[in-house]
Amino acid sequence: MPWKAAAVVVAALMLPAQARAQPVADFYRGKQVQMLIGYSAGAGYDLYARVLARHLGKHIPGNPTVVPQNMPGAGSLKLANFLYSQAPKDGSVVGMVSRGMATEPLFGDAKFDPTKFAWLGSITSEVSVCATWHTSPVKSWADITAKDFTLGGMGSASETDTFASLIRNMFGAKLRLVTGYPGGNDVNLAMERGEVDGRCGWSWSSIKSQKTAWLKEKKINIVVQMGMSKHPDLPNVPSLIELAKTDEQRQMLRLIFTQLILGRPFMAPPGIPEDRKMALRRAFDDTMKDPEFLEEAAKIDLEISPVGAQAIDELLAELYKTPKSVVEKAAAAISK
Repeated sequence: MPWKAAAVVVAALMLPAQARAQPVADFYRGKQVQMLIGYSAGAGYDLYARVLARHLGKHIPGNPTVVPQNMPGAGSLKLANFLYSQAPKDGSVVGMVSRGMATEPLFGDAKFDPTKFAWLGSITSEVSVCATWHTSPVKSWADITAKDFTLGGMGSASETDTFASLIRNMFGAKLRLVTGYPGGNDVNLAMERGEVDGRCGWSWSSIKSQKTAWLKEKKINIVVQMGMSKHPDLPNVPSLIELAKTDEQRQMLRLIFTQLILGRPFMAPPGIPEDRKMALRRAFDDTMKDPEFLEEAAKIDLEISPVGAQAIDELLAELYKTPKSVVEKAAAAISK
């Protein structure tokens, strides 16, 4: 009876996969997965996270409900620390933090190791910009080094602060940083009220999806862009890498801007069970191809260009091999 023997072999081979999948489904079935967002409601990170939350659960075994919740503070450093040391390590909590958290231990005082997080992936890679309000005297890159102005920030670990410090320290911008705003929307309101002239560390994708009217009405000036390459939408806006005067400056900028590849990153705490980590990673990848998710993102002009978890792991492993001398000079460039 060879066919019966073959069936037994096939069944035996299938058992390990089924045995792994079933406990994962059993764990998540009927549960809520908490999706923590390191910024206040209404900003770009929040928007991306809430769209993902509406679709992620159907791709996780057991189909849990994914519930978004804001935990703003220090440019998402508060959430990164919470996920690393306090959040449950059972796969019931995931988070979205600033892409800058991937390099914060290189440049700041963060006590976590980004290579130990269970990264799920990033919805997109990003180009960031500095923008000023239309009434500001600073309307172009030439004005940045010639005129005094103020920028709004969200905390020492946020892009708003690090990129503002970068253009001041490396390029001589005559700026004053007003920091401590809880989220991007708060900085935008400060621009409208005239409290600050503008902001740096503002994702171009967020401006396109949330501030279309501002672009059409020319309410903001896009002064400079930051990223590994120029965004195709902004061919006439100078990039900081182009403006660098030495190879050493370009090397430092590339190190700093590597974080932009992790444009909208999601992760779980370190140490969650391996089968649940892999299930969450697969669920993230499947959501990135989900027609309903893509349709909703398209309706509100969210850019989708996913970066997988393995690519993030490899990128971070490479980043943390950067020579100490380069890291120290880059850290000085973004220091307040």
